[in-house]
Amino acid sequence: MSGTPQGALVSVRTGAVQSHARHAWEKARTPTWSTAYWKLEAPGPVHVGPLGLAGDEQADRRAHGGPHMAVLMYADAHYAYWRSLAGLEQMGPGGFAENLTVSGFDETTICIGDVLEVGGAELEVASPRGPCKNISRRWDAEWLLERVRIERRTGWYLRVRREGLIQRGDAVRVIARPSPDWTVDRLLRLRYDPARTRAELDAAASLPALAVEWRDRFAGLPASH
Repeated sequence: MSGTPQGALVSVRTGAVQSHARHAWEKARTPTWSTAYWKLEAPGPVHVGPLGLAGDEQADRRAHGGPHMAVLMYADAHYAYWRSLAGLEQMGPGGFAENLTVSGFDETTICIGDVLEVGGAELEVASPRGPCKNISRRWDAEWLLERVRIERRTGWYLRVRREGLIQRGDAVRVIARPSPDWTVDRLLRLRYDPARTRAELDAAASLPALAVEWRDRFAGLPASH
């Protein structure tokens, strides 16, 4: 691939499921919630297989994990912005529960279907990350989920095409880009755009590398015209 886009892994993280007390602003029947949102830096190489990084867990397998959400990647460049907001001054790599924090890429430069060479593994961009309320819970900021949606700084999910070892500092290279017009950011815009057209929604729903859940979502969304 000519002029291969390239970045690097700033952080590689895994987490175990733990219970945490709910915040006062939450309206829930239970006093605690379970999550593997808190992820720790891996001290050395980590094996990534079809279901993600060795040692990484998910509390809710209906909404996280599986072959099309095996690995979560997030742009390191976003953290300066988040730290500028009140209450988020300590946010940094791992703050969005990502497995891989990457430099050199973000939602505007990563495309659906991109094949990334990362260390000894090959990963394929499967979908945007659909932000959930756990982001607000993690940072005790009820407003944060909506802010993430507005800013479209969500991260993206990857499936594993080739297993291998990865570690902090590894280069991240795009080695194939079958859908250069379909960035993660474009899909996020389309999802929430009230002026979306049927043609745009149908085009998104037909992207072969896009996770089935997202293809079905675009196929079912109403169009303005």
